[in-house]
Amino acid sequence: MRIQVSVPLLLSDSTKGRTKFELEAETLREALERLVEEYPLLKVHLYTEQGDVRKHVLLYYNEDNIAWLEKLDIPLAEGDKLRVLQAVSGG
Repeated sequence: MRIQVSVPLLLSDSTKGRTKFELEAETLREALERLVEEYPLLKVHLYTEQGDVRKHVLLYYNEDNIAWLEKLDIPLAEGDKLRVLQAVSGG
């Protein structure tokens, strides 16, 4: 299944300059794995060395933060979206 992926412009140097692209996967877990396989530089920005999602990063599957999901083995459907968001703060 092909899904639409979007990443912030600030991370586009890790995705060959692209902020929107398609990714082929059957489950959400597979999509997350393929995302960092195809764009290994992105992994450093998304995950800690222990493999946890960094605190300032939000990964959304359609309208749901993946941190809220009980499982990641969700079958993907046509039109599904995976969005990478970064929290920004400052003063």
